[in-house]
This record gives sequence, C-alpha cells and structure tokens, in this order.
Amino acid sequence: MSKQWTVADMPSQTGRRVLITGANSGIGYPAALELARKGATVVLACRDRKRGEAAVERLRGEVAGAQVELAILDLASLTSVQEVAGRELERGLPLDVLINNAGVMAPPKRQQTRDGFEVQFGTNVLGHFALTGLLLPALERAAARATSEAERPRVVTVASIAHKRGRIRFDDLQSRQRYSPMEAYQQSKLADLMFALEMERRLEARSSGVMSMAAHPGVAKTNLFKVGSSTGLAAVAEKAIAGVIGALLNSDADGALPTLYAATAAEAVGGGYYGPQGFQEMRGGDVGDAQVAKQARDEAAAARLWSVCEELTGVRFLS
Repeated sequence: MSKQWTVADMPSQTGRRVLITGANSGIGYPAALELARKGATVVLACRDRKRGEAAVERLRGEVAGAQVELAILDLASLTSVQEVAGRELERGLPLDVLINNAGVMAPPKRQQTRDGFEVQFGTNVLGHFALTGLLLPALERAAARATSEAERPRVVTVASIAHKRGRIRFDDLQSRQRYSPMEAYQQSKLADLMFALEMERRLEARSSGVMSMAAHPGVAKTNLFKVGSSTGLAAVAEKAIAGVIGALLNSDADGALPTLYAATAAEAVGGGYYGPQGFQEMRGGDVGDAQVAKQARDEAAAARLWSVCEELTGVRFLS
C-alpha cells in the first residue's frame, strides 16, 4: 500500500479530541496544526510551559477559531504523567486520538529521568507506556460512542527507522553497564514499535474498540543539518554538505504525514506501521506500510517487555 496522501485527504475531525505529546516542535506541531484545521480539539502536551504557550499562541494565529489546550507534561517524570492523566480523566471527556510523539534522541552522556531511568528509555518508552495505560479509560469512552470503523479511537506511537538496528537488552535496559547514545536510542524506538504492536494484539484479544498503530517520519530536517558559523572555504563546503543531506530529508511538515495518516485515515488499520516511501524510507510525499524489523515482530519479547514496563511504571493495563 502506498499512495500520495496529503492533509487534503484528512477527513473532518470536528467533535474529536486529540492529545499529542511533544506538540510544540518537530513533527508534533505540524500534526497539531493540521488536526486543528480539520476541527479537532487538540491538547498540546508539552514539557516546557513557555514553549507550550508560544505554540498555542502560534496555532491560534494560524487557525481561526482553533480549539486548542495546553497540558504541561514531563514524560521523564511518572508523577507528571499521573497528574496530567488524572486531570484529563477527571473531565470525563472521551479521547479519540492519543499521539505518543515526544522523544529524546541520543544525548552524548548518559542521563536519568526523575525516577532513575536512562532518559531515552524512561521518556520514549516508559513515559508513553504509563500515559497510554492511564488514559485508556478515556479512549474506551470514545470507543463506546463510535458508530463506524473510521471513528474508532486510536493510539499512534511514533517509532523510527532506527528501530531496525535496535535490540532490547533485557539485562541492561537502563544502559548502566555500558552507554552508547545511538544504541540506547535504537533500543527505545524498537521498544516503542513493539509496544504499539503488542498493544494492538491485547486490544484485539479483548474485542476493544480502541486501535493501536505506529508511524515514523523518515528523517526530518533538524538544526543538525543547518549551516553553522564557518567562514570562507569551510562555509562553502558546509553549505554544500548541508544541501546534499537536506535533499534526502523530510521537512517537519512532511514528516508529520505518516502520523496524521495513522491518526485519521479510514484506510489505516490497527497494528499498522506507516512511513514515507522514498529513499530508505527517509523521505517521500507518499505514505505507505513501513518496514518492520524481525526483532520487532518477536511476540514473546514484546510480552516480556510489556511486563517489565508494568513493573517499572506501576501502571498495569490489558494484562
């Protein structure tokens, strides 16, 4: 499956409520922007209040009458996750889409979350695992009112092509014995994809109306590929290299397309994994089925990982 799917193909999201983590930047903001344009009430779940408020103001400036809310969420703190989920549940509102988008990528030195987890595993995996489990009642509430397959609520977890090189080191999940920035990131993104697929298996086993799927943005342009402060010949060379690299990468807006497809398209299915179809899945205007590495399909390892996540977070669901 591959098609030239654009935001123009998105169905109306009027009456639907969407929560996006890390929605103030990266692919999170363009995803929030397009959902708001289609009429959704969008909750921007952001770690930094100042940046979150700036994103809300910007979105309201770009979308007249936008229904947007701000939630201050630090995925590196289970207490913060519990507080945000608790406030959301107290409102008694259905949640139609949860987009697990925020993430930490390859800090050069090992860092820890407030709960003592390696920051990439703790944020990318455990924070989102806990948030999803705690918000499941709101998703089930939305499922109860769905009148068609297309209206079923969805959990979209953003993975990465980096998962293909990842492996789950059950003997050292927190990278205490040895820390490699990229290996820890690859592990976290593999775990995200395994979580999304395992959640769908558990939802199906219970005939739930909620769907779980995953998406990846390819490789979006970041400040890493912007020209720096070099001068002379170095600046010329830097600009040439940046141009070559940039030609292979997605913009943030293009990178958000697979996430939006998973979150809204009638053709998207539970257990699906979607991404761009260009060179090495790095870029492309068409959205299609993404490649799932063999290790991500290991159901026994996924079940074990689920149990570990429950133990580490104290959040148990679909068990």
